[in-house]
Amino acid sequence: MAFESLSDKLASVFKKLRGKGKLTEQDIKDAMREVRMALLEADVNYKVAKDFIAGVTQRAMGQEVMESLTPAQQVIKIVNDELTELMGGSEAARIHIKSKPPTVIMMCGLQGAGKTTHTAKLAKHFIKEGHRPLLAACDIYRPAAVDQLKIVGEKAGAPVFALPGEKPEAIAKKAVAHAKDYGNDIVILDTAGRLHVDEPLMEELSALKAAVQPQEILFVADAMTGQDAVTVAEAFNERLGLTGVVLTKMDGDARGGAALSIRSVTGAPVKFVGVGEKLSEMEVFHPDRIAGRILGMGDVLTLVEKAQSTINAEEAEELARKMQKASFDLEDFRTQMRRIKKLGSLDSILKMIPGLGGLREKLAEASGAMPEKELARTEAIINSMTMRERRNPDILNGSRRARIAKGAGVTVAQVNQTVRQFEQMRQMMKGMMSGKGGRPAMPRIPRGMPPGMMPPGMGMPGMGGFPGMPGMDGMELPGGRPSGGKSAAAKKRKKKERQKRKKK
Repeated sequence: MAFESLSDKLASVFKKLRGKGKLTEQDIKDAMREVRMALLEADVNYKVAKDFIAGVTQRAMGQEVMESLTPAQQVIKIVNDELTELMGGSEAARIHIKSKPPTVIMMCGLQGAGKTTHTAKLAKHFIKEGHRPLLAACDIYRPAAVDQLKIVGEKAGAPVFALPGEKPEAIAKKAVAHAKDYGNDIVILDTAGRLHVDEPLMEELSALKAAVQPQEILFVADAMTGQDAVTVAEAFNERLGLTGVVLTKMDGDARGGAALSIRSVTGAPVKFVGVGEKLSEMEVFHPDRIAGRILGMGDVLTLVEKAQSTINAEEAEELARKMQKASFDLEDFRTQMRRIKKLGSLDSILKMIPGLGGLREKLAEASGAMPEKELARTEAIINSMTMRERRNPDILNGSRRARIAKGAGVTVAQVNQTVRQFEQMRQMMKGMMSGKGGRPAMPRIPRGMPPGMMPPGMGMPGMGGFPGMPGMDGMELPGGRPSGGKSAAAKKRKKKERQKRKKK
């Protein structure tokens, strides 16, 4: 995932700072040297990294930090503020929609960056906002470019305007006229690319710009190319005057340097990032949220927005009621796991929850496998059960468990562990939903998160008893708080239950 290496290195630097009481000027200089190296290793432009460190150092040397009771926290806050400013400020850069339609958006960039796919992703984004976009096929050179646009346009639900044999500027002009006649308020031009920046490409794009006067010129850059993306963006900006950037493949192992450098070098803000292959996997770029992710502060707002867009509120309400009554069964749990998958990988979800960014590694150490693999194994076990067994796990005797283990390709012990952890989780969920049972009541879920849709770790102290996850009792959680452990009230209740059984 983008920024992962940078985030780990910065976490290491700040951990050293927190270990010191009062910071000296030398402490700050040493820390900033390490931060600078981390930025350069993340492929951030040299001048951008140098200016960034100069700004942070100047503020960190001030009275606000040196005389603070928590100087390390103040330094982290300054780095967060400067990172946010570097990427474009606290407000996300929006697409400016004309009051008098149509708004014309021109997509440009090199071949292979993902222009055509992200043209459709942008259309899907606007359709969700209630607009009626029209896609114009202005790439007449690349084989099957028009066919590809028609396919992805159909998937996105947007019509495609194409005129075989016409020049790109003529296609663009007629597409705008068509949009006016048929009520399309946005026209997105999918333009041609090249393997490198050349004069014929720039002349064609300049002619397109002159023909339709687009309100937005978005440069589509492959985040995996790092500083090369920034260099190419600079060349496009000089000729066309970019209004924004779309960074693709941010879900890969991109180091993040392009996202941190591109605005400073070109002046054009990053407006969208592609985070997957599906047409729905494109996010509005929020500099303050990305800065929070890089510094391990989480990104709850993006998580809430994802949950709202992928989860049915009525189903989530029903699930919350089942949890409260402890009638939550394995069928419901499987549904819950599938909902979580819609939000993205467990790794990305944990990173969005403040304080849980480092829990992934601890889970992997405890179980010997990545959380995704554990969840996949748990789902396979549940899939091997009959509907009756999923609805009523109490009927799972030895022979049934042996059959389930064989069907899922796991051991009987792993089936037993899944069922045992599920029962523990069901009891814990009932206690948390009611605020009883010796466990703390569930913490307030972020505003907007559908009820019953809790990402792993939220309201689940120590992750104890979560099927597919190892028991985390005794493990130290973020903030130094040990997990697990039965409360005195819980022990007392267990003792009473044993006494009742003896009397019977």
